[in-house]
Amino acid sequence: MKGNFQVLIDKKVKKFTNYEDIPKTISEVICFEPDFPKPPHTEEQHNFISTFNDKLKELLSRASSN
Repeated sequence: MKGNFQVLIDKKVKKFTNYEDIPKTISEVICFEPDFPKPPHTEEQHNFISTFNDKLKELLSRASSN
């Protein structure tokens, strides 16, 4: 998934444009801005957009409690 993703790792903000490139262990989520398809949306695009919340929750679960 493409977008603007920023996470804190070792007290440094790391920027990613591909969600899949974010490491499994992070300290904190700074920015989560997935690229939305341009409207009008197809059913497939709506299904894709509906995954964004789960992806954010999954990313937040990677954050360490340090």
